[in-house]
Amino acid sequence: MSSKTSLIQHYRWLRQYGLNDSHSGNASVRNGDSIWVTPTGACADTLSAEQLIACKLDGQCQPHASLDAPLHVGIYQRNAAATCVLHSHGPYTLAMTMNGEDFYPIDFEGQYYFDVIPVLNIAFDDYLAQSPEQVSKTLVNHPICVVRGHGVYAQAESINLAYKWTCTLEHVAKVAYLTQQTKHE
Repeated sequence: MSSKTSLIQHYRWLRQYGLNDSHSGNASVRNGDSIWVTPTGACADTLSAEQLIACKLDGQCQPHASLDAPLHVGIYQRNAAATCVLHSHGPYTLAMTMNGEDFYPIDFEGQYYFDVIPVLNIAFDDYLAQSPEQVSKTLVNHPICVVRGHGVYAQAESINLAYKWTCTLEHVAKVAYLTQQTKHE
């Protein structure tokens, strides 16, 4: 399977399993100095490999690339081993990080994979200007992070591993949320 086809498949899974709505999130894969990124407003249900937008590692992108394309480029520039970036909006992760504090997993699997999930506080009006620097810098030392109220960014050496980090974080956040609910009963 080509990297573009694999990107489409994983982007669809983010939608299918409730980590994005039909037109949210974005994703990219890197091949050398080339990057393929989802277009702005892409519908996960209908996106095809031919619709992916080409970018270069130096930041040059074709028109209609995701608004997060500069963020993806920044991640690849800082993480030579990264070949994939996934951006999702898992509802449990968002709910558990709305306080703006770093998230510490409470369950075994979460603690096994993540010491801490960094949560970045970037104001809505500053997001496009500040997110490429802040997210890419954070992902130098962590496989995944959250922008408070916005979503999750995962980077990895393979698309399957970035997907694993994304799904694992959402499961960990769900366990924490449910645990919190049982404490209030």
